[in-house]
Amino acid sequence: MKQIYTGLLLVAALTLGACASHTAGISVSSLGETRVDNTSFARDIAVQSVDARRVGDLVQGSALIVSKSSTDMRVQYKFTWYDASGYTIEDEATSWKSVKLHGKQQLQVSAVAPNAQVVKFDVYVRETFSN
Repeated sequence: MKQIYTGLLLVAALTLGACASHTAGISVSSLGETRVDNTSFARDIAVQSVDARRVGDLVQGSALIVSKSSTDMRVQYKFTWYDASGYTIEDEATSWKSVKLHGKQQLQVSAVAPNAQVVKFDVYVRETFSN
């Protein structure tokens, strides 16, 4: 019985590990901090020129997604907004946006904060495997 339980745990761990690589990507904050969760993806895609500006009471964030690959890629990006205490604001309401990058293409993406409490943001880019 113990061997069956151990085997099931091993299968579950391998299955979850295989899924994780498909959601990993690159995250860059408006403060300039970069986190790479998938080095293979980071060889093909870069996130540059992350900037913020005020539009009335709201923060508008922008980033440049750069393809380093000569082939087309479909990627998704998402902005996550934070208040002064570092808590996420309306994260569940923010959806992933899908775009197709042609070889060596650069694409500026932007979004406006959901409310005036936002002081910083992260932009996250990951590869998608659907057409």
